[in-house]
Amino acid sequence: MEDMKTLATCINKLVLDGFTEDFKVTEDGELISLKDNHIYSPNQVHVVNFFRFEGASDPADNSILYAIETDDGRKGTLTDAYGPYADPHVTKFFKQVEDIAKKPAEDDTATNG
Repeated sequence: MEDMKTLATCINKLVLDGFTEDFKVTEDGELISLKDNHIYSPNQVHVVNFFRFEGASDPADNSILYAIETDDGRKGTLTDAYGPYADPHVTKFFKQVEDIAKKPAEDDTATNG
């Protein structure tokens, strides 16, 4: 299996798998597609996988990549810091998402869980 140890490698693999939308969480606590500004609430979002990455020496380099599917069939990604540098709006949004899965990979060495 392709080496999934870097954020860029994971994003590229997800794009090849059809996760082509870019999402962000607004200050109002909604997920928005950057492509057309379509808005989703937490109950319309399914996290099908996520990957955590740790910086070698700087905690500011810690990040998490979410692979997201929406109720209307869109697939995309959202990247955030995690730990003390995480965006509080993103953290709050994903705490409200009920469908969060972690798919085991054959070589899922980038994640801690």
